Amino acid sequence: MLGYLVLIALQIVVGWFGKDMIAAQIPNQGALIDGIVDAACFAVIVWLVGLIGSLVLKSVRRPGAPTLLSALVGALIGAAIILFLPDVLKALPGQVNPGFIPLAGAILGYLVRR
Repeated sequence: MLGYLVLIALQIVVGWFGKDMIAAQIPNQGALIDGIVDAACFAVIVWLVGLIGSLVLKSVRRPGAPTLLSALVGALIGAAIILFLPDVLKALPGQVNPGFIPLAGAILGYLVRR
């Protein structure tokens, strides 16, 4: 269990800072496409950190392709919440960054398939 807590912390940190580095290389195409690109970046980063973490951390299983797909679905659901349900963003406390929602979806999707 401790291995998964460390893995989640690593996924949050690397995903939050790594997405900006990857998304900066892709030109802006509009809010919808940018949301999808951000979600895909989060999903791939979360999966890669999980893959590398499974080699380093004990008691953490190695993710496969279905895990990447479920992380992508979770991140896309998070991006859809931001784009199509603005009332949910109003319900969040002011300290929560809305860009964290796709990352949280990717991590939850990753953990569902672990």
